[in-house]
This record gives sequence, structure tokens and C-alpha cells, in this order.
Amino acid sequence: MEPRLTNTRRPGFILIILLSTVSSENEWDFCGTWRHGKGLLSLNISLSTGCRQISISANERSLSISGQITAQCTRSEMLPLNEYGLDSEEESHFCLYWEPLLDQMKLQVGGKNLTLCWPTGLPDSCCNSLSHGPNSPEKTYGIASGAIKKDVITYKTLTAYTFSGSSTSCKDLCSTASQEYTQDKFHETGGNVPCAPSSEVEIKEDFKGYNITSPVMKDVPPQSATSVHLPHALKLATKNNSKVVCAFFKNNLMFQEGYKKVRILNDVVGITVENENIKDLPEPIRISFHHDVITKMHSRKCVSWDTKKDPMMVNWLVDGCETKQRGAKHTECLCNHMTYFTVLVQLEARPVRHLLALTTITSLGCAVSVISCVALIIFLCRKRRSKEQSVPIHLGLAVSLTFLNLLFFCTGVLANVGGEGVCFWVAAALHYALLSSFVWMGIEVFQTFWLVYMVFSPSLKPCVWNLVGFVLPVVPVIILAAVGDIYGLREVVPSDDVSNPYRMCWMKDNHKAWLAHYFTNMTILAILVFSGIVMLFLVYRQIRTRDEWRQNRVAFLSIWGLSCLFGTTWGLTFLDFGPLSDSILFLSCILNSFQGFLLMMRFYILDWMRKQTGGSGLGSTSTGSTRQHMLQAQ
Repeated sequence: MEPRLTNTRRPGFILIILLSTVSSENEWDFCGTWRHGKGLLSLNISLSTGCRQISISANERSLSISGQITAQCTRSEMLPLNEYGLDSEEESHFCLYWEPLLDQMKLQVGGKNLTLCWPTGLPDSCCNSLSHGPNSPEKTYGIASGAIKKDVITYKTLTAYTFSGSSTSCKDLCSTASQEYTQDKFHETGGNVPCAPSSEVEIKEDFKGYNITSPVMKDVPPQSATSVHLPHALKLATKNNSKVVCAFFKNNLMFQEGYKKVRILNDVVGITVENENIKDLPEPIRISFHHDVITKMHSRKCVSWDTKKDPMMVNWLVDGCETKQRGAKHTECLCNHMTYFTVLVQLEARPVRHLLALTTITSLGCAVSVISCVALIIFLCRKRRSKEQSVPIHLGLAVSLTFLNLLFFCTGVLANVGGEGVCFWVAAALHYALLSSFVWMGIEVFQTFWLVYMVFSPSLKPCVWNLVGFVLPVVPVIILAAVGDIYGLREVVPSDDVSNPYRMCWMKDNHKAWLAHYFTNMTILAILVFSGIVMLFLVYRQIRTRDEWRQNRVAFLSIWGLSCLFGTTWGLTFLDFGPLSDSILFLSCILNSFQGFLLMMRFYILDWMRKQTGGSGLGSTSTGSTRQHMLQAQ
């Protein structure tokens, strides 16, 4: 026997894809200002099915919403409101939204959106045309400036507002509201459709799986419809003659709430099995969404709503669903349980792939580099007696890298422990350490050029280099700190869990901070990398004819050693695009976080090689000898 399709009312899990910007014309809303006392506050909810009236009342300690207005939503409970910060104020603005065609009710209070009734498929009857009843007494505590769709009823403070409704057929109401909807109308209204048609599939003994397709509007291509495949595994997970309900929605702002950097795409599908909790299916339910083009610069993920943690607040997780990107305009969700689901698209910077692995590598590299740089500082301090011109410069680079790696290693902990206040200072110090390291790498490039091409000219004094390397980077940092709103807490979003970002102290994610980043970090880095590559080429021209250059290990150590000094590995930052972006990102992470260790190895290996060949010290004090042994000393 074929499964039977009928109209129904109960959706149980929802998969979404498009942000709605316009509310339905049938939506009813009531807003006002709740005047209350300071202290413990509560929300009292008492909702039942029917179509008599709804009452919104308030006093010094509680806001109450009660009545018979819903098609199937029933709720009776008291919720504390102190967690939303209302206890510190004496009045709070609130709005109550009611959508009869979806049987959905939402309360907005204290800047939070609380879902009182979840959206469903099209009900049989709707409680519509709510009319205001007689006014209640005026009091000190209550609801002031009560308004219906921004039309103020009275500015007085009343204890309650009561509204009576009349019952009508939801199917007729939906038909009237939808009959003029075409493709052009769909885009003009932001994609909002007034009601959600639903279908019911009965699970019989011969159930082998079933495909359900959403109805389409006029002038909309059939291939753009959302489809749901119910697997055979549902027969094994449900009781005989169970009914699976699918409701198809078009956009619901409720599911977007609390997420500013992601958006919901096109269609919404609600799926449930009557009176059963379905999870851990061996074969997943497949939901195919067709939508506008999503470029590779924006990630998309099928996520589920953790309704057990906080059933009134939106909390999206990646658990339970797998995302299949079938193209720029097609996303498939494979879900093994039933709750609310959606596809979220990152609006701003693309989330970082493999963030946990990159963070682990960076932390390990920074820790090793700090220890290595301390050892290198001790090594160079012992060699200062040789009066080699380059030793103070090497020492300055080692100190700046020590400071940089130490701060970067601790930034995650400090961001979580200290918050925004601590992060301002840590971010400014981290930016200074980065700029100082770049400047010292640039000094290394300049010093190499001086030793190769300005043989008989004396080098600048160490105090001048210290002034340039340690003092000059302070200037842009002070300017940016004075401008404000640049340094602070930064969240890096991982691609596998958009709801659990990595927190660090760095430049903020706003236009001013990005402008400062490009003008300071990226500009200096571009100059540094370019000059380092040019200097490597010039050095190669000078020494390629030397006999020792023909030894492979000397050639390798020469280029590798100078690359560590010049910071050319930081140039991999500019290659983070295309199909090799992940490989480039990992290579850049390894080389730059372990730069301190590689630098220490360079000096220790070259010192060992000099001892093997009978050399002494860090290099000769004569400028001619310095040029001859530039690779080893410099």
C-alpha cells in the first residue's frame, strides 16, 4: 500500500535555508513598556487551545500572558527573568508577536527573544481578528503605552490588556493570503510566505522509504522545490501505523535570532513522528535545499537546535547533521534525529577550517620558540665579546620574537579569563611585539645589504638599531589605541562549529580595525617580504661562484638561515587562496610559529660547522672577513 498524504498540523524538526525580512499581514503584535520594581521578576505563561481571548497583564513583580488563542500550543509555567538583566531597571520594553497561520507566539523582552509557541504546519482553524476589550484600572505598576502594530491604544499605565478573537478556517485564510503570490511578489516581500502547507505519511508494514516535495508558488521552477527523503530505517525506529508529518515553511525570523554573522537560507521543513522521539537513525533523513548561489567565500553548515538546553532560546549546534554541498545552489542535509535544523551561511569572513589543529600547532610552536629564543639570547650574549657587528641585531630579533611568541601563546587564556578590559592591553602589546619583530627582520635585511655592498663603511651603532627596533613600533600602537575601538576581544569562527568560536586578544572585527591591520601589518609585511626576497637574490649573485656554495648542505643552510632572519616565510600569508589554501595555511603556521626554534638551530648549526672547520668565535672582526663569511656570521 502506498503511503497516504493528508494535511496535518504538527512539525517536529525544522530545516531552514532564507532570511525573512517582512512579517506576514496576518501577524498580530502588541508592544508596551512594563513598569515594575527592582528585584526578582518573573514571566507567567498560561496558554491553552481555543479562540476566546488573550490577556497581557503586569504588576510590580511579574508579566503574565494567558488565554485561549492557540490551535495546538498549550503551556503553563513561570520563568525567572533576572538572567536577562531586567532586575536592575524599573521599566522594560516588550513586544508579543502572534502568527495564527503558524500557531506561533514569541515574546521579546529585555533584548531577548523567547519562544512561547513553536511554529507548526497549517492548523484547521485560526484565531484571528483580535479586538481590544475594555480598559483595566490605571496603576503605578503595569503596562504603559500599549500599542497594536505601533498604533498606541493609551499612554496610561494599565494593569492589563485583553483582546478577543474570532475563529476562521486557516485554509481559507491561507488561500486568500497566498493567491497573489508569484515569483516577483516573493522577492519583493523578502521571500515571506504567509502559511506552511503540511503533509502526512503513514508508516505501513510495506514502507520502503518515501519522497516528499514541497509545493511551489506560481512562476517558480519545479526544480527549486525542497525535497525530503524518508528512509526505510524509519519503519524500524517507529511503531506500526505511525504517522510522519512534514510541514514546509518559507522563512521565519525566529530562527535567525541571536546570530548576527550568519543567516538562514531559503526553505523550512518540519518533520515529526507522532508521540515518538526519533534519534540515532542508522540511515539518515535526506533534505535537499535549492537556493541562490553561495560562493566559496562563505561556508554553510546544517545545524540542529539544542532545545533541551534552553527551549526558549535559539542555540544551533552541528551535532546530528552532515552537510553535503552539491553545488553553489544546492545543499543537502543528512540528519539522524528529529529536532529543529537549519543551514547557516557565514555572512562575514569565512570560518577557519581545521582551527583546532592550527591552534594546537601554533601553541606548540610558540612554546618551543619561547624556550629556543631564550637559549639563543644566552648564546648571543656570550658571543658579544667578539665585537661582531651583527650580534646586537640578532639579539634584538631574538628578544622581540620571545615577546611575540609568549604573548601569542597566552592570548587565548587571557581572552577567556580577563575579558574585554584585559584584552585591550594584551592586544596592543601583541601588536607592538609583531611590529617590532617585523622591524628587526627588516634591520637584518638592511644589515646584510650593508655587509655585502658597503664593505668599508662602518655600520650604525647598536643604540640606533635598538631605537628603531624597539621604540619606533610603539608609535603606531599608541596612535591606534588613542583612536579607540581597534584593540580588544576577537572571535575566530571554526568551520565545524560556528557556535563555538575561539577567543583571543587582537584587533577587533570592525572596519577601523581591518583598516589599521592593512595599513600597519600587511603593508610592513609586504615591504619586508619583498625586500627579503630581493636580498636573497642579491646574496646568491655574490656567492654562487664560491667553492663552498657547491656543497649542498652549505647552500641549503645559507638560504634557510637567511630566510629565518629575513622573515620571508611570513610571505606565505599572501598565498592563502585557491585549492592549496589549506596546505599553505598549515605550512605558514608551522614555519612562522616555529621561527624562534629554526633561528636557534641556524646559529647552533653554523657555530658547530665553524668549529668543525677550525673557525673561531662568531666571526672575524674585520669587515673584509665579515663579507667573506657573511653567510655564517650574518
